[in-house]
Amino acid sequence: MHVKNRLRAAAASAVLLLGAAPVAVPQPAAAAAVAARPMESLNRGVVAVRRSGTEVLVTWRLLGLDPAGIGFDVYRSTAGGAAVKLNSEVLTGGTNFVDTTADLTRRNSYYVRPIVDGGWQPASESFLLTAEHAVEPVVRVPLRPGGPIKFVWVGDLDGDGGYDYVVDRQTSPQTIEAYRGDGTFLWSANMGPNSTNQDNIEGGSSVIDVGHWDGVTVYDLDSDGRAEVAVRVANGVTFGDGTRYTAADDTRQAIAILDGRTGAPRATAPVPTDYLADGPMQARLGVGHLDGVTPSLVAYMKNRVGNGAFNLMFTAWKFGGSTLTRQWKFLRGNQDLPDGHNTRIIDVNGDGKDEIAEIGFVLNGDGTLRYSLADEGVVHGDRFHLADMDPSRPGLEGYGVQQDNPSGLREYYYGAANGTMLWQHVEDGVGDVGRGMAGDIDPRFAGMEVWSFSGVYNARTNTRTQATGPWPHLGVFWDGDLGMELFNDGKIEKWDPATGGVARQVTTWNHGAANVGTQYPALIGDILGDWREEVVMPSSDYDELVVFTTDRPTSTRLYTLAHNPAYRNDLTVKGYLQDHHTDYYLGNGMSTPPRPAITYAGG
Repeated sequence: MHVKNRLRAAAASAVLLLGAAPVAVPQPAAAAAVAARPMESLNRGVVAVRRSGTEVLVTWRLLGLDPAGIGFDVYRSTAGGAAVKLNSEVLTGGTNFVDTTADLTRRNSYYVRPIVDGGWQPASESFLLTAEHAVEPVVRVPLRPGGPIKFVWVGDLDGDGGYDYVVDRQTSPQTIEAYRGDGTFLWSANMGPNSTNQDNIEGGSSVIDVGHWDGVTVYDLDSDGRAEVAVRVANGVTFGDGTRYTAADDTRQAIAILDGRTGAPRATAPVPTDYLADGPMQARLGVGHLDGVTPSLVAYMKNRVGNGAFNLMFTAWKFGGSTLTRQWKFLRGNQDLPDGHNTRIIDVNGDGKDEIAEIGFVLNGDGTLRYSLADEGVVHGDRFHLADMDPSRPGLEGYGVQQDNPSGLREYYYGAANGTMLWQHVEDGVGDVGRGMAGDIDPRFAGMEVWSFSGVYNARTNTRTQATGPWPHLGVFWDGDLGMELFNDGKIEKWDPATGGVARQVTTWNHGAANVGTQYPALIGDILGDWREEVVMPSSDYDELVVFTTDRPTSTRLYTLAHNPAYRNDLTVKGYLQDHHTDYYLGNGMSTPPRPAITYAGG
């Protein structure tokens, strides 16, 4: 069949493949009702890994604005020779392909070419698989030798459409380093003498990435097609271009926006001094589209009053290319507003504008209080999730766990738009529920499961389906079905609800990777290839990033999770690392998600 006829036939069927069953593609009318927000103009993110002695898995991105009928051809060049097309029929299913014919004793370069309405589009970038490459689901990114790494952020620093890396170095003083996606070093910033006190509650005024603080994030804040690095700074910080930040004293702090390519400061603005008398403020930074149209930097900041309570301040900022302007400031004061160890910036009510969520309250995008869960008995806790856990119920749901709640409340489930409590689990005594998870791990029940240490519950029905579940740590989409896999202490695992056991998918230390701290990766996110997620870890010598990327083929076709607004916002936030959720239900029995209401930044 001629390529144009084949593509017309594929488009006429109007399906995307989710698992093995095709489902109707909805039109983007609902998404068009809200403003389109600028997001990264990503390339195809082509990646190839050797999955066996004779097989290479090639995966690539389906972009958020790709037309429903788009197809792909896959090409391979061996040892620099002419490229050959590998597929006999245009690929309109999952955006991956298994190459079984490569001479793997030689270097092989792969790229894809999209086909729209029967016409070939420009070829993607290429990915090089070296000769005699190891059989492993890994991409290795070289780094300069240096100290321990806790966090990795991604953003397109140079505007080429691929993700680049920003890493911390947990030395004394601390540093931040930026690298291109291939490991080319760009710049380093020294956080100065005020980063040597690395106490996880009351650290120095420029300390980053201790406890549940970060103080750094990466995003294209002025929508010019290149990402900036935002960082909370203080006296003595030396930026990537060698310039030094100075302040009247070591307690006063500022927000700095650094050029992603050079590390030079493009704008700084002082942190409000409402709580200056109680010392410097620790920070979590994240990004959202609070007006639905332009990115805002959101800063969650706290310091301690003596040995007791904490001051809490939120601020939102806009970066216009050369100036950083504060949009608003919110002080908790004496209000009963429980916070936790992670912030989520997400559109909770579906109007296209993001809100700012804590474990026990939500702020509107203009900095006003939307609701508090304190009246429902919620206090401080370590972890919470916001996602479409129940696809039969309109909107998003929240699930959180509690630390030392005097009522015995352990975990709770609520409507995210207005804080309507849907169910709670209360047990005798006061307990610290340190972890809680949400994701579809049991295909026998509709919607997501939630679990901590009191059994696995089907969220929508509040039905306990298992007395004991998998360790509630982190999720990762890996094997290609629509259920969530799990990351725990350096292992990617698949839980079997029938037996209660787990099957090991990947053992990361077999590939030279090291946990961050006791059991964390530096990043989990969809940053390469198709919609499955990567696990980014430092090597044991901290001289490379070991990026685990799937080696499993799948027929499931989804646009890259990085073009989903809720998911991409959450990639900008660290705190205690938790899962990044989409704003649509992602799990077994899902419908094809609507086209996201986005545009591509940078023209």
